[in-house]
Amino acid sequence: MKKLLNILFLLLPAFGFAQSAKMAETMIRIWGDSLQLAGRPAHWTYDQGVVLEGFTGLWKNTGDGKYFRFIQTGIDHYLEKDGTIHTYKAEDYNIDNIKNGRSLLLLYKVTNDEKYKLAADKLKAQLDKHPRTNEGGFWHKKRYPYQMWLDGLYMGEPFYAEYAALFHDEAAFKDITRQFVLMEEHSRDTKTGLLYHGYDESREQKWADKTTGRSPNFWGRAMGWYGMALVDVLEYFPQAHPGRDSLIQILNRLAVAIKKYQDPASGCWWQVLDKGKEKGNYLEASGSCMFVYTLAKGVRLGYLPASYSAVADKGYKGLTKQFVRPAPEGGVNLEGTVSVAGLGGDPYRDGSYAYYLSEKVVVNDPKGVGAYMLASNEMEQAAIPKTGKGMTVTIDNYFNNEFRKGAAGQPESWHYIWNEMDNGGYSLWGHIFRNRGATLQTLSAAPTAASLAKTNIFLIVDPDTEKETAQPNYMTDAHAAEIYNWVKKGGVLVVLQNDAGNSEIKTFNKLTSRFGITFKEDSRNHVEGKQFEQGALLLPAGNEVFPHIKKVYIKEISTITTAQPARAVYTDKGDVVMAVSKVGKGTVFAVGDPWFYNEYLDGRRLPASFENYQAAVDLTEWLFRQVAHK
Repeated sequence: MKKLLNILFLLLPAFGFAQSAKMAETMIRIWGDSLQLAGRPAHWTYDQGVVLEGFTGLWKNTGDGKYFRFIQTGIDHYLEKDGTIHTYKAEDYNIDNIKNGRSLLLLYKVTNDEKYKLAADKLKAQLDKHPRTNEGGFWHKKRYPYQMWLDGLYMGEPFYAEYAALFHDEAAFKDITRQFVLMEEHSRDTKTGLLYHGYDESREQKWADKTTGRSPNFWGRAMGWYGMALVDVLEYFPQAHPGRDSLIQILNRLAVAIKKYQDPASGCWWQVLDKGKEKGNYLEASGSCMFVYTLAKGVRLGYLPASYSAVADKGYKGLTKQFVRPAPEGGVNLEGTVSVAGLGGDPYRDGSYAYYLSEKVVVNDPKGVGAYMLASNEMEQAAIPKTGKGMTVTIDNYFNNEFRKGAAGQPESWHYIWNEMDNGGYSLWGHIFRNRGATLQTLSAAPTAASLAKTNIFLIVDPDTEKETAQPNYMTDAHAAEIYNWVKKGGVLVVLQNDAGNSEIKTFNKLTSRFGITFKEDSRNHVEGKQFEQGALLLPAGNEVFPHIKKVYIKEISTITTAQPARAVYTDKGDVVMAVSKVGKGTVFAVGDPWFYNEYLDGRRLPASFENYQAAVDLTEWLFRQVAHK
């Protein structure tokens, strides 16, 4: 049985994100430089932000730099170095204009360019002064006084939550919770569980019920916005915050209604959700995509029961059949998206059933395209075999223990840690682990039998020298014994060293030499500027650890000397570059470079010929196999 499983694992192909990539191909073609929206002059708009969310997920799932460049080019068009955003007017107090702030935060976290932070600060300043209902809910727009729309929760709250998490504004989460609670209290119909599109606290709008303030119908995309807002916001909520449980309960009530009103024949959802059998109603693409995204992400992150995976799967298959068509020029087209729907304004939109059916239905509307990419990203992540399910991958933050000033000015741990998105972080490798079902942890104290007991895979990266940390935690015989015994019992150790001068090697060899691995305190594969081929390594077919790749990039490597029980798994020009050792029930993998940090996975810098992202996938799967077959 073990032999069969090993063969199956080795035959696992590199997983592709085909549907989302096909939609991206279409958007890159018809949107060109990402500066125009459906043929109109470019202006700061939430439509673009929804598409960029889809590109963000695809970039994380593939490491293809063209998707990141599309995001950056689109946002950079609007920005000055001082964070000024062209065509944005804070005084409009339009909550739609907050949406693109998430792309600003992504760009800031990845590039550390201050202009993105300054621009995000301007959007947060709008929220700080944004007009509110008497109960504290954000108005949808200044020109729509005392009104809350479901749409507005997606436009404002995910940015608000991500900003609060990044800048340690704990008080903000109470306010964020209040927005969702108020919207549900005022718009949820207890009979159906569905949420009305809007709520007017003043009861002055013609569309507002004079008793409840509610608009008269359940619009599909409005509920889709609300659902996506919930799952996106929850990612940033502190685990112990009481609002987190409140939002999860709201999401679960919403999911019941989404399931109830799914069209049983097509798997999709109707433009007006509860009137599927009434004349003129139609299945609508964007809302269907949003519901799939909400349910799939809710299940993935543990907010919803696993049973909703079947609802999402039926919905995704249905919308793919109903709305997705091959594009003659390549990629795919998304049909069936209603172009817009709102309340009030001029000409006046009364929220009637007839009104929702009167708006145009179009092809490749950005709101639908973005939602489709988000849904595809989630469903394609869900389809990845969960080879790491039940496993815990822990990264050391003791031997590598560097600090810097964080975004809010506070000291923060950095360099080769899971949640760091800039060049030196492991956020993308962490994403690969999580996509396959593993749980990520960090160990900031000295390793002991107790602290390693629940860890399956332990990563130690780039042990500190005094130039990196004032008082480095050096490897000792006692530390080495604890780790050695853990490996012997079945632990999988990954050692990602660095070259001489950039890492502490001599003392750290106390650990690795126990496994027959000694780093030579040298440095090879020096790369001058952008002469990336100087760091190229070609792997022969049939490599046991990296079966799906041919060419990788590693620069400034400390090479290895092996002795029993270690053996080389990759050599180049007579140098051992990678080694494996089996001790007891456990396994050690070693290479003399931190290697899989974001700079060499994210596609922003390296030429496309290098396969480092796939190499990270291959190593991840190999590590899981060592745990599974110990």
